Amino acid sequence: MAHAFAVPFAGTPARSTGAQAPHPRLRLTRRGRLVLIALPSFLGAVLLLAFLSGLIAPAHAGDTAPSVTHTKQVTLQQGQSLWTVAAQYAPDRDPRVVIDEIVELNNLDSTRVVSGQQIAVPTEG
Repeated sequence: MAHAFAVPFAGTPARSTGAQAPHPRLRLTRRGRLVLIALPSFLGAVLLLAFLSGLIAPAHAGDTAPSVTHTKQVTLQQGQSLWTVAAQYAPDRDPRVVIDEIVELNNLDSTRVVSGQQIAVPTEG
């Protein structure tokens, strides 16, 4: 039958059970010091920029006055398309731009319209 007993390794001093051994000091390498300083500094800079951008952003919200679009309610006749309506009510403007505004004003899914449909058409002034 084998007996187990503790034998200190060569080169290790035997410790007494009554006194605690002093803890070794924490030693940081050059890379460790760099990480310990750079990481919190970087995070602090990011938080500072986020905070400052939050202060600056609302200042730009009210710089421009809201634009008012004057419209006219039009009932489409047989054979009329958005192109003909755009050419009739805004002859000096590009019809493609006017058609885009009509689609946006009326929340249309496409440029397809039917006769009898009422749409809001942008007008000048």
